[in-house]
Amino acid sequence: MHRRSGIAGIKERAQMQIRYEEKRKQMAEDAAANLHRQLETVKSSLEYFASKYQSRIRQDHAFRTEFQSMCANIGVDPLASSDGYWSKILGIGDFYYHLAVRIIEICMANQRKTAGLMPLEELILELNKTKSSHESDICQDDVIRAIKKLQCLGNGFKLIRISDSRQLVQSVPGELSMDQTEVLKLAESHAAHINVQQCVKKLGWTHERAHAALEYLMQEGMAWVDESDNTGRSYWFPSLLTTKAN
Repeated sequence: MHRRSGIAGIKERAQMQIRYEEKRKQMAEDAAANLHRQLETVKSSLEYFASKYQSRIRQDHAFRTEFQSMCANIGVDPLASSDGYWSKILGIGDFYYHLAVRIIEICMANQRKTAGLMPLEELILELNKTKSSHESDICQDDVIRAIKKLQCLGNGFKLIRISDSRQLVQSVPGELSMDQTEVLKLAESHAAHINVQQCVKKLGWTHERAHAALEYLMQEGMAWVDESDNTGRSYWFPSLLTTKAN
C-alpha cells in the first residue's frame, strides 16, 4: 500500500514538473511577444518623430546626436545602410558616408604635416571650414560615427585616445601596439617630444623597450628625430605639436 502511494507520488510530482515547465515556457513566450509589440510601438513612434523633425535632425548636430541616442536605446541603427527607410526619410545614412569621404580627403591632404596622426579637434575645424554654406556644422559625434563607417576599409582609419580630452585620428595602415600608444600619451604631456630616457623613467621600461617603440614610430613617419637636442636623440610628434599650437 505504501509502495503504491510512493510510486503514485513520484508520478504526480513528475507530472507537476512537466506542467510547471510548460507554464514557464508559455509565460516566457508571452513576455517576449509583449516586449516585441512594445518595441514595434516605440519604433513606429520614433519613425513618426523622425518624419516630423527630419529637417532639424539633418541641420542641428546636437539634435541629431540626441536622435542617434534615442535610436540606440531601442536597437535601431539609422547608419546600418545607405538604403532603406531611414536613408529615404532623413538622408542620414548618406550624410555619414559623404562625411567619411571628406574625412579621407582632409587626412590625406594633411598627411605630410600630421604624419598620419591628426588631432580630432583639428579635423573637425577643417571639416567645418570647408563645408558648403547650406550644410550644418559638423560635431565630434558626427566625425566619430563616420570614422566607424571607415573601419570596413581595414585598420587604416581609427581613433587613438591619448588623454581624457584628446584623441588622434590615425589615417595610415598599421595597428599601434600598447607600447607605441603609451609613448604618444607621454609625448602629449611633454610638449610633443620625448627621448628614450624619459620613457625609461616615466614608464618604468628598459632602454631596449623604449628605444624599440620610439624607433617604430619614427620609421612609420609618425615621429621626427632631433639629433641636436641637449638631452640626446629626441623624438618629435608633429601631430601633437600641431595640437599644442591650436
